[in-house]
Amino acid sequence: MSEFTLIEAAGGARPKVVGIAYSGGKMNLPGWKHPVVVDLSGMEIPDTVPLLTNHENKTDARVGMVSASVKNNTLEISGEIVSDGRDAADIVAQSKAGADWQLSIGADVKECELVKSSREVNGQSVDGPFYHVRKSTLREVSVVAVGADAHTSMKVTAKFNLSKTIEGDSMTTEIEKKTVTAATETEEKKPVVPPVEPEKKPEDEEKKKKPESDGKTAEAADCDPEKKAKGEAVPPAIQASGIDIHAAAKAAVAAERERVSAIQTICAGDYPEIEKQAISGGWTPEVTTKKVLEMIRAERPAASASITVKAKPEGGELRKTIEAAMCLRIGVSADQLEKSYGAQTVEAGMAEMDMPLRQLLVECMKLDGIPYSRGFDNETIRAAFSSVSLPGILSNVANKKLLQSYEAQPVIATKLCSTGDLNDFKENDRFRLTDVGDLLPIAADGEIKDGGLIEESAKNQLDTYGKKFCLTRKMIINDDLGAFMKVPTAMGNRAARLIDQLFFSRLLLNPTQADGKTLFHAGHKNLLTGATSALGADSLKKAIQLFLDQVDADGQPISVEPKFLLVPTALKHLAIELTQGATLIMGGGTDATVRPALNVLADENLQVVSSPYLGNSAYNGNSQTGWYLFGDPRTVDTWEIGYLKGKRTPTVERGETDFNTLGLWFRVYFDLGVREQDFRGMVKANGSAN
Repeated sequence: MSEFTLIEAAGGARPKVVGIAYSGGKMNLPGWKHPVVVDLSGMEIPDTVPLLTNHENKTDARVGMVSASVKNNTLEISGEIVSDGRDAADIVAQSKAGADWQLSIGADVKECELVKSSREVNGQSVDGPFYHVRKSTLREVSVVAVGADAHTSMKVTAKFNLSKTIEGDSMTTEIEKKTVTAATETEEKKPVVPPVEPEKKPEDEEKKKKPESDGKTAEAADCDPEKKAKGEAVPPAIQASGIDIHAAAKAAVAAERERVSAIQTICAGDYPEIEKQAISGGWTPEVTTKKVLEMIRAERPAASASITVKAKPEGGELRKTIEAAMCLRIGVSADQLEKSYGAQTVEAGMAEMDMPLRQLLVECMKLDGIPYSRGFDNETIRAAFSSVSLPGILSNVANKKLLQSYEAQPVIATKLCSTGDLNDFKENDRFRLTDVGDLLPIAADGEIKDGGLIEESAKNQLDTYGKKFCLTRKMIINDDLGAFMKVPTAMGNRAARLIDQLFFSRLLLNPTQADGKTLFHAGHKNLLTGATSALGADSLKKAIQLFLDQVDADGQPISVEPKFLLVPTALKHLAIELTQGATLIMGGGTDATVRPALNVLADENLQVVSSPYLGNSAYNGNSQTGWYLFGDPRTVDTWEIGYLKGKRTPTVERGETDFNTLGLWFRVYFDLGVREQDFRGMVKANGSAN
């Protein structure tokens, strides 16, 4: 049990507070599936933390500042009330009236673990399952009416340091550390007041003169106003008892004033109706306190969360946990997910990997506050589809799976092409500056000749490619998440292959350029034709020479070497032999030239890239004999893969639900454009006489 004490000092000093904020045990918190235990040994504690009311993050909710420390496996706090606001006044006033309070901590979680068995934490043996918050940072401590830590309580009492200077006397009397409340003081000072006979009316004077058989004449005479004025009006029975009637009356008045003062202190001007009823109705301070507390509980929430955790699985964090669980279930690696969700969320998701699709729908309805029934029917499915969380979670999960398959698919075009960002779907000019003129000697007069830059341009244009797919009622009832995820997996593969399809379809077409010549043309000095162009040592050497002899707009060599040898699958192994073999074995024939047994082509460091698209009959211009040399796209313009505003991966999002389909539609789309940029960065060999 924790005792929280508020010490209010004299002379305007601020009230002091001490108490136990957390006992180290289990707490049941909103949004957590299991109880939470905060490990105090792993808690970072700042020098000071704010004292709030009900964990409200606003300026008028901060009532004080406290320091915290761990003692005996509990979190103890001490500090002072610094606010003069209403919340602080309520705490002080209700404390004086005898109200009990509890404390509550707010912390940021840095590391959390789900414990399914038992474990010793904070010197206690805690039975699982529970969430073990291993590392955290204390952010605030709150005063609450009801805390989540059932093993702690807080009693607030007011202690006053009173001093009274006696007028005309130099001595001062101090009563130190005396615990008082308005209720107890009233009880202690309440006197016993004897009944006093009411004054008689003038018309009753005649009755006094008449003898009465009941013997009241003498008593009536004793109450004569004149005698009363002389101090002779006290009844003999009271006189015989020795009670000072005047002192008793004075004490009664003082007691009434004490009662009224206590009621006014308890109400503190905030509950005028209760104050009025209490004073006129003769309520005791205890009854008044009870009425005020009932009013407060009616105005404020009856309970508050005992720990504020930014990383807790609640709201948006719970949604991320569910997303991580679904991604893990379909085979997305934990390492990849940690980059998006963080290690803690992924760990929490591991515990929910077995969540069936039906339960996923229910959890999404809970997140959005949609009522649900225990049964699982078409209405439940429709209600879940109408939520915000379910389509969002499934879209993100499908995106992760599509991206995984997209990145796993090998793409040849990305090796041979540069990338660029386009802002719209219009045909874009892709400009580059070319240096014109060499450095010239400076004349005797020191004048430097003007140089120049000319601007060359190419084109690129985006198109949008896409498809849609559906999560059907049948898949949900059969809990067939795998069948649903096969579609984005296949679409990820298709999206990656789309880049190659666009590149090779245009490459094989040999498109016409702005100068009226095709991309590979004798006038561009980047084309080998005839029977001697078949892939071999001599033809490869000729192609390399053509590449190296390319010149810029001013007639100077581009000084770029070829890097990639692109061949159809039929020529793959021959290309490897030519570029990686240590020696060249020449065949016999009429050529009697003596050749050294050294493969000079191996020193060119050409990377062989083989593609089935070159020989595929579905593409115009396909050939099993044609091959190409490409320069490094980082040093010379070859081809460009254009993306819309830097979005380099396809997108999955929820589509409009078809009324005729009991299911949820999703669409995949990809904005992409592939175009050639400069003929100087590549050479083609037909590889045949044609």
